[in-house]
Amino acid sequence: MGDGPGPAGPAAPLLIACALGIEQFALRSGRGRAGDAPGPVTVLRTGMGPKAAEAAMSRALGQDRAPGTAVLASGFCAGLSPGMHPGDLVVAAETRESGDATVCTGTGLLAEALVSAVPGRTVHTGPLTGSSHVVRGHERAELRATGAIAVDMESAATLRAALRSGPRPVAAVRVVVDAPEHELVRIGTIRGGISAFRVLRAVLPAFYEWHRSLLLPRR
Repeated sequence: MGDGPGPAGPAAPLLIACALGIEQFALRSGRGRAGDAPGPVTVLRTGMGPKAAEAAMSRALGQDRAPGTAVLASGFCAGLSPGMHPGDLVVAAETRESGDATVCTGTGLLAEALVSAVPGRTVHTGPLTGSSHVVRGHERAELRATGAIAVDMESAATLRAALRSGPRPVAAVRVVVDAPEHELVRIGTIRGGISAFRVLRAVLPAFYEWHRSLLLPRR
């Protein structure tokens, strides 16, 4: 579990970044009211791919009026580990891209909060790797051999750009939409995709709990 600097005050914002409109809709319409959050919350749609994610985060945080805004990358991902199922949750211990790693903040607490928020769903913790394209077939095995447990296109770029804009807590939580034994073609029309969507709608209380923990005094 990585530790990073906490926000400056009790009103420190939380920025949740996702790539797709369906992910943004799930996060905005899910369980967890804005009044339950310890500070302002924004759900930002970055667009698909690492370049879009990096550009969107740079714009969003380039003139950050609340230094220390916590950033959490979320949405769907492809699972790499055998035995994963659509609807499983992945909490990144670190994100990886092009040989570089970004250590995430409060991984253990976030995983525990997700177990409570989405009972019955398996929560996996480990490295989340980035890719510039959708990963299929043999590429899964190659990425799994590096120790990564899941892959997506935006998380690593999102967190890297967030830290480039200044020190802040960062994390990534993804919902598995396909896995080695459950490859999907289109999210919206497949049972596993619907399951992943429902799980993504349920994660906000865990995100708020993680955010709240960052505001506690350091000992």
